[in-house]
Amino acid sequence: MQIAQRMSKVSPSATLRLTAKAKEMKSRGLPVLSFGAGEPDFDTPQAAKDEAVRCLAAGFTKYTPTSGIPELRQAVCRKFEEDQGLKYRPENVVISCGAKHSLYNLIQALCDPGDEVLIPAPYWVSYPEMVYLAGGTPVFVETSQGEGFRLSAARLEKAATPKSRILILNSPSNPTGGVLEGEDLKRLADVVLKKDLLVISDEIYEYYVYGSVRHVSIAALGEELQARTFVVNGTSKSYAMTGLRIGYLAGDAEVVKKIGILQDHSTSNPVSISQKMAVAALGLPKSYRTQVRDKFEKRSRRMVGLLSQAEGFKPFAPEGAFYVFCDIAGTGLGSETLCERLLEEIHVAAIPGKSFGSDRHVRFSFACGEKDIEEGVGRVIAWSKRNVNS
Repeated sequence: MQIAQRMSKVSPSATLRLTAKAKEMKSRGLPVLSFGAGEPDFDTPQAAKDEAVRCLAAGFTKYTPTSGIPELRQAVCRKFEEDQGLKYRPENVVISCGAKHSLYNLIQALCDPGDEVLIPAPYWVSYPEMVYLAGGTPVFVETSQGEGFRLSAARLEKAATPKSRILILNSPSNPTGGVLEGEDLKRLADVVLKKDLLVISDEIYEYYVYGSVRHVSIAALGEELQARTFVVNGTSKSYAMTGLRIGYLAGDAEVVKKIGILQDHSTSNPVSISQKMAVAALGLPKSYRTQVRDKFEKRSRRMVGLLSQAEGFKPFAPEGAFYVFCDIAGTGLGSETLCERLLEEIHVAAIPGKSFGSDRHVRFSFACGEKDIEEGVGRVIAWSKRNVNS
């Protein structure tokens, strides 16, 4: 059967593929420990679950407005103002079926065939695939572990051409754990304005920043930047609501309106009950997020400390998100080969960096329990001593 040409450039998600394989092996009774998927191990907040029960009892199971229920759009506006001082009205906000859906819709609405989309590398696996599906051309702008995986203004300016239309920023970053701080963003903002770029700012990990690092949105650097920036976020990572699929974006009202039309003809509304749960989650006190962040910060330090003991492994200490991006060049193996061997030989699942644009790295998620980190990375250390430089 003939398949549409647009699908020829699109690859399966390595994150989901490796995670599915690990789950299948575990179902066969194998002692698999997974550092693969970006899914918090804690439960959905009780307030959100209680709201789901109330919605079911009340029969809140019908269609809602395509772009989201009014109270959720208003809650998102409050969240942006409280957290970042960004003022939006409900007409600037659209609720989607997860942050991934928000990103996909934005790229469909903004990217014409032939447009270039600038993507810092390493990058989240789905960005280039979304650009390909829109007929655009992803242009990767390299960053390095030695520079904290921070995109430099000089490299951005050098990569931009007259065809460049969009810059995608992801801070804190999946997969690297790098964070663009205020001064970094100011320098990038100068290039954005000079090159007349639009910005998609993926801030799904904003609450997970460690040490003295603080999250800043490029949209908060002034009205001119806010006018050309679309901020994407959601409830999956911050509130352990991954399967409930609520994401949202804020930006120019005309673009938001077009995305609403796109959802009219693709998904209709996000799940009614999930939207009500998101309202409850966004209403939780800041202390809730602080407690979770503190747990992740402790885990990040422990995982980095352990991985540093493995032969051939050089982990980057994350400034945010919940991943350790680890240089594995010293093992002499490519990332896919290494991950296959770790899974098959010691039943430890990690994600090859090749999928993120760096074959010399492997991503380990620490969104799991401390016992799993101790046991799983302990296996990696023992494996490395047997197989690296031996």
